Amino acid sequence: MGYVLVKGGGEAIKNAEALVGSMRSDGSDAVTTAQVKGRMRLAVDQVMGEGGLYAPDIAALAIRQADGDLIEASFLVRAYRSTLPRTGYSENLDTRDMFVLRRISSAFKDIPGGQVLGPTIDYTQRLIDFEENEGNGGEDVYKNADGEADGGADVEGPESAAEGTGIPKFSKVADLLRGEGVLEDASAGIEDEPFDITRESLRFPAPRSARLQALARGETGAMLAFAYSSLRGYGS
Repeated sequence: MGYVLVKGGGEAIKNAEALVGSMRSDGSDAVTTAQVKGRMRLAVDQVMGEGGLYAPDIAALAIRQADGDLIEASFLVRAYRSTLPRTGYSENLDTRDMFVLRRISSAFKDIPGGQVLGPTIDYTQRLIDFEENEGNGGEDVYKNADGEADGGADVEGPESAAEGTGIPKFSKVADLLRGEGVLEDASAGIEDEPFDITRESLRFPAPRSARLQALARGETGAMLAFAYSSLRGYGS
């Protein structure tokens, strides 16, 4: 089955857009951009990643405008990004020195430093918590593993960790594999200037920088499908 282009009238398009707006206004209290940004951080992060722009306020606004459709919100952020001037560029970072909040390897059971769960619900039973509907005065209170109350807003950040025990550093699995000769040296095949998929058409075979950019901005569900199918040997 092919994809067929259909021409439509301008009036129909405007009415369709107006219909979306009317369905958003159901009489309930409006959700503010600040609430989306503060309470839906994972959705905001996903839209920023797929949109290729770090702008939490813009991402939260796009989620509101898209009525919660994260794919559409990512499209909105990409369109907004295309209007912005380029005032600088990012330098390469050594990920060995970055603050690690969560570090899970699906490919290797034993990795240097161990598996760091971080904030996740991957290992819960995924039961609906109906107490969320009861409300608690606007402040979420969680309990740690010892059953003690723990305010959700007081999560230790990178700054406090660095000032206290120091930022934990982990050896990279790729470095161990290179030491065993399984992977080629990291300096091999480095490009003089990274390919920019936002300014040049993607051509195949694409350089490594272009492939990484496309993966970083890809739809999250599709990336998960690629990752799991690759680990299980499908499509090799």
